[in-house]
Amino acid sequence: MENEAFDYVIVGAGSAGCTLANRLTEDPKVSVLLLEYGGSDKNIFVQMPTALQIPMNTKRFNWGFWSEPEPNLNNRRLDVSRGKGLGGSSSINGMIYVRGNACDFDEWEEHGAAGWAYKNCLPYFKKAETCAYGADNYRGGDGPLHTCNGNGMTNPLYHAFIRAGAEAGYGLTEDYNGYRQEGMSKMDMTVKGGVRWSTAKAYLEPALGRENLTVLTKAMIRRVVLEGKRAVGVEYVRNGTEESARANREVILSAGAIGSPHILQMSGIGPGQVLKDAGIEVRHELPGVGENLQDHLESVIQYETKLPVSLNRHMGLFGKFLIGARWVLTKRGLGATNHFESTGFIRTRAGLKWPNIQFHFLPAIVRYDGKGGAGPEGYQIHFGINKLRSRGWVRAKSADPFEKPSIVFNFFQDQRDIDEYRTAFRLTREIGMQPALDAFRGREFDPGEHVQTDEEIDAWVRENVETAYHPSCTCKMGPDGDAMAVLDPGCNVRGIERLRVVDSSIFPTVTNGNLNAPTIMIGEKAADIIKGVPPLPVSNAEAYVAPNWETAQRVGTSIRPMP
Repeated sequence: MENEAFDYVIVGAGSAGCTLANRLTEDPKVSVLLLEYGGSDKNIFVQMPTALQIPMNTKRFNWGFWSEPEPNLNNRRLDVSRGKGLGGSSSINGMIYVRGNACDFDEWEEHGAAGWAYKNCLPYFKKAETCAYGADNYRGGDGPLHTCNGNGMTNPLYHAFIRAGAEAGYGLTEDYNGYRQEGMSKMDMTVKGGVRWSTAKAYLEPALGRENLTVLTKAMIRRVVLEGKRAVGVEYVRNGTEESARANREVILSAGAIGSPHILQMSGIGPGQVLKDAGIEVRHELPGVGENLQDHLESVIQYETKLPVSLNRHMGLFGKFLIGARWVLTKRGLGATNHFESTGFIRTRAGLKWPNIQFHFLPAIVRYDGKGGAGPEGYQIHFGINKLRSRGWVRAKSADPFEKPSIVFNFFQDQRDIDEYRTAFRLTREIGMQPALDAFRGREFDPGEHVQTDEEIDAWVRENVETAYHPSCTCKMGPDGDAMAVLDPGCNVRGIERLRVVDSSIFPTVTNGNLNAPTIMIGEKAADIIKGVPPLPVSNAEAYVAPNWETAQRVGTSIRPMP
């Protein structure tokens, strides 16, 4: 360990890592080294919101993980895109800002993550955010992360979708990130002034001028260096040379739900048999490392439109040129949004206390990942189940950091998941047939009206469903009595001194929505834990639960103009 020493060594400059780097270096007496394998985020296709498909399909910005053949999805291998570079996945994701349901965080505390209930987490969501609609008991007004509604739903299809959900009996909510998640709503995104507002923009750039922060890119982590049961630094490969860095206080892994458990396992920390199978010496047996993998699944129902209002008419080369040129010159127009400007959260059945279906509405027919050409003029409803029961894993294949780990989701391992997904399909199709969409709706383009029976729906789902790119829970927090809990509620790795994990892998259970917002919240809250300062005062803001949730699947029809 002959190289320079730092107080903290943070591994991974993603959503949590950039947040930690900023907050820890607010103290000029504290030195921080931030290590990242990817490079700079200074690229027009990263910064332009509408171009999100390009960095997702570029090796420079994407780790390029794939799952093993999934046994319940016709042995398909699933794309597990993860961000590589400053900002991590916040530099290649869809920029959708969803905190999750209040009940998600209360569930965390019920699972043994003391101090992580909604009342504890809401103040950190607010601390992180500047909301374009203004601050209140739920939304922040002076945080680094900027959120807005993109172009303000100027396309009439956004309003038609929201109204269709209300006509189906799911009601409206003014702010799904505020008091009430359940219902139909406009959708938030992490965009400021027409530019992607990643954590590299929000947190890292303002801190780069601090003398106590060192950022090294192109650094592939080989292992955490242990002296007995104490973490003292990391070894990494940079430009073909093996290097090391000492941490005088702590090593903090923020490499994400795939990277963090992989690094722990390569360091000899994890399930004994997994390590032995990979040829790695067992330094500390911890059976939960890499287990409990959870994600969201997503499918799309597509409709042709009878009116020329979809985005497909802009998807030719000349149309894309005009969009890009306007964005370069003004940071406005169709280039300044991710196009997911309306949403909804509903329940599949009575007896669920909070929603388990999430919608993303897109006024175009196109693949989210950009693979394949665009379809005809139309629109599509993305839907998925957010609280799956199936569990997977991430497991190292060897001690070589350049060999990607084995990833298995085990989607639909639990029959109840496919049953609920089938219900979600039918409920989505029902919303798609509401009167509010009559003026626009042509034929159902995919899967097509011929898909009707349980068997036909299940077959279509198994062949077409994809991950929503929300892996989590592989280094979960939990109580002392939980043998599968990797961390205590302070984010400390159990049995190893001076080693923490701070990213989406620490979730005890996956939240009800996209993961970027709660991952940033974790970075904010964990920074205070690491600094040893008192947590922010708890919030007494109430959260909505449908009054009829025990007996009814819908809240009742409620139609009014959107604010």
